[in-house]
Amino acid sequence: MDVDTRLLRYFAAVAEEGSLTRAAQRLYVSQPALTKQIRRLESALGTALFTRSRDGMALTEPGRALAARVPGLLAGWETALRETRAAGSRADRVLRVGFLASAANEATQPIIAEFARRRPDWRAEMRQASWSNPSAGLAGSDVDVALVRLPFPGQGALRVVELFSEPRCVVLPEAHPLAGRETIDFRELRDEPFVAAPPETGPWRAYWLAADERDGHPVRVGAVTAQPDDWLTAIANGYGVALAPESASRFYTRPGVVHRPVTGVGPSRVGVAWDPADDADPVVRDFVRCCRLVCART
Repeated sequence: MDVDTRLLRYFAAVAEEGSLTRAAQRLYVSQPALTKQIRRLESALGTALFTRSRDGMALTEPGRALAARVPGLLAGWETALRETRAAGSRADRVLRVGFLASAANEATQPIIAEFARRRPDWRAEMRQASWSNPSAGLAGSDVDVALVRLPFPGQGALRVVELFSEPRCVVLPEAHPLAGRETIDFRELRDEPFVAAPPETGPWRAYWLAADERDGHPVRVGAVTAQPDDWLTAIANGYGVALAPESASRFYTRPGVVHRPVTGVGPSRVGVAWDPADDADPVVRDFVRCCRLVCART
């Protein structure tokens, strides 16, 4: 019998939290979706793994037996997956570099050029991730290293070096009443509908909604998008406004959309991230050196 490793991750989260609500929050999924997946696992195994009550989720005897084995199973699978993919990259002399949106802005090409100079027999393969994957592929071992925007889910389990920061701006429909302003205070935007990242991105979504800077004002979500083009279209169509890095005014423009400086929110931070298991990998270390060297010069 085959069992999806995702189901085991969901099971482990519920077992550790003792609550569907807390586990769903930790996994950045909805509670009904998590409940459905737990039932699917129980059906596949032919036994109940939890007893459900108002106090939460308690492991049954079969559940405790599975819970004792799951951490080792998942750790072994992650190690095998990472090592297999890394071996394939080494054989091809390709460094898989994940990135989001504009990556490291204007520093991206100099970073790749510096890496090519340092490792002429290697190639940096750039892999763009959607905003529904804010670790840019690192969380699933799809890349070796990533250029990311901080903060993002799972950041604490990875190595992260901050490279630079830049102010955030607000992106509005051209016809918006505030679009003619030179600068906008975020307090004037707190009641506006926002174009948001998918809910499962957790702290990433919250950061770009400035959830910590609203002084208790609830967030209004006008649209949810995971790709820059869809994001710009939603804003142009008047479904909401959005915060963005200042560099978005250079990399992401289109008719019907304007970018304005915004005060009252902190800056956006760009970093390079990798898995701690690759601390000793000389190629990953060289790429990180290139990132730091180039960004220190700019």
